[in-house]
Amino acid sequence: MTTKIIFAITLLAYAMIASQAFMYILSLKQVQINLNAVSYTETRKLIDLSMRASFKYVIYIALLANVLLVITTIKTPGSLIFIASIIALLALIAEITLTLKGNLPINDTINTWNANNIPANWETIREKWFTVFQYRQIASITGFVSLVVAAIFGSK
Repeated sequence: MTTKIIFAITLLAYAMIASQAFMYILSLKQVQINLNAVSYTETRKLIDLSMRASFKYVIYIALLANVLLVITTIKTPGSLIFIASIIALLALIAEITLTLKGNLPINDTINTWNANNIPANWETIREKWFTVFQYRQIASITGFVSLVVAAIFGSK
């Protein structure tokens, strides 16, 4: 029963993480590409402010729950749930690393801009942000799908 509760928490936290990736695939990337420099800068700054305030807690919960899931399923290393929990944990570590080393430093740069000092190469910087985020999307969706597969096809 404990494993099922931990698995449910992991899956729910991961769903929140993957939802960001899915929303960018569905519309948010295209919306931001269509914005002019000032609108993009202001939008990016507002999103960053909001995400820094709350998204870290989702990441902390997902990381803690995922580690606990690996620990509680380690006794059955061949099981689908153990394999999925390892894949999800590695994907989450990749997501966190890409965020900390890629997107957050770019956000820090964008956060220094205002309507009067947006650099001429702002589109290049935006494209770099999207490139890093695409790798994060791959990581978060891979981790989420592995957990969903384990939830549907795993035993126990």
